[in-house]
Amino acid sequence: MERRSAATPRSMLFVPGDSERKLDNARGAEADALIVDLEDAVDRSRKADARALAAEFLRDARDRAPAVWVRINPLDDPESRADLDAVLPAAPDGLVLPKVRSADDVARLSTLLDALEPRVGTRAGSTAILPITTETPAGVFALGRYAGASPRLAMMTWGAEDLSAALGAETAVDADGEWLPPYQLVRSLCLLAAADASVPAIDTVHTDFVDETRLLHQALAAKRDGFAGKLAIHPAQVGALNEIFTPSREEIERARTVVAAFAAWPGAGVIRLDGRMLDRPHLVRARRVLALAERLAGTGTDEFRTTGHGERTIRSRAPSED
Repeated sequence: MERRSAATPRSMLFVPGDSERKLDNARGAEADALIVDLEDAVDRSRKADARALAAEFLRDARDRAPAVWVRINPLDDPESRADLDAVLPAAPDGLVLPKVRSADDVARLSTLLDALEPRVGTRAGSTAILPITTETPAGVFALGRYAGASPRLAMMTWGAEDLSAALGAETAVDADGEWLPPYQLVRSLCLLAAADASVPAIDTVHTDFVDETRLLHQALAAKRDGFAGKLAIHPAQVGALNEIFTPSREEIERARTVVAAFAAWPGAGVIRLDGRMLDRPHLVRARRVLALAERLAGTGTDEFRTTGHGERTIRSRAPSED
């Protein structure tokens, strides 16, 4: 009993695990991945109910898009083992691990999964891990140690709300909604740590789902800086995230040009293109753009084109449409 592995998501939507209505609504949200939340979104008195609903949702969603992840409770919370016992038999694509203190927590969870997967009939190694790496001060100081932590490490993300509470801060953003210095720092460190561990970085949530302008600002900045996608807390945020993290037609054509230019000079470490000197990192970025474009085109759901609002727009189409 297993689920297909999922590609790096542009959007990952949190859904409270104890709300049958919100779980049903999430199916139509068009997020690349759903995160059924058994942690912060669920009161302790409803944890058992949430686990049962999450397992049922996973069974119903098997072999269908989108990918389904589960945010379990922190490893030092006894609820986490009950979470694992409940959802692993239903084969989630992965687990989101909160309140991480270091890569050792990822290794501990990986060891637990090594033991539990065979017992519940899930293919060994099939459950991926996404740690939220900056919710504790200790986690911030340990960000440089994720490389080689576990083959299950699929992505890394960061969080500001729990960290701000740990710091005793009044807020994580200024009057304009910009991240304050401590959170700018941990955002950058997470991005660097993910690159060091050779996994994609996913940007954190924008908590004001009514403020689309700030969501767009954060997502555009995340894409610019190297994040592969962004977490969402409301279905209304998903469309904008998918839009922004989808390559534009111009980006795809430029990537094809770069790849072709390097192919014309096999073995060259540096080439000249349109008056600029390009080296191997430019080729790596171009191949990444083309790989994402190929994946999206293969789904038959996205068309790439530039727009007037600053980035790109995507028109939904049927798979049979040319």
